[in-house]
Amino acid sequence: MQTCPLRLLPGDDLRGALEAMARVRGWRAAFVIQGIGSLSVAQLRFAGVDAPATLRGDLEILTLAGSLAPDGAHLHMSVADARGQVSGGHVSPGCAVRTTAELVVLVLPEYAFSRERDARTGFPELMIRAAVAKRSDDPCSG
Repeated sequence: MQTCPLRLLPGDDLRGALEAMARVRGWRAAFVIQGIGSLSVAQLRFAGVDAPATLRGDLEILTLAGSLAPDGAHLHMSVADARGQVSGGHVSPGCAVRTTAELVVLVLPEYAFSRERDARTGFPELMIRAAVAKRSDDPCSG
């Protein structure tokens, strides 16, 4: 295991940046174990709803966690607006970092994750396989 602290910059797409980082750095299996920061736009898909809701304004990321695979991410997040109202759900593309997003990613080089459609759920679900570890001095760099 290797922990990788990251900072995303203003204007970055939260989910897009994490998915791109996983591809570029060759992360075959990783988890976002925590994230804080701020957004100007959050795209959250609530439980049982097909389309994401768009939240706009000064939003604080309270929690962010999920899995990263070469073929996509599964992330959940809670955010608070300027009145302290909290919303949470599945992170969709289009979450724009306002000032910063500070994250900790745990890379698992001994595994390979993928997303495959599960006939029981109808969704692309996480598949976990053992992998031959790729030799690298620093899996956080790419």
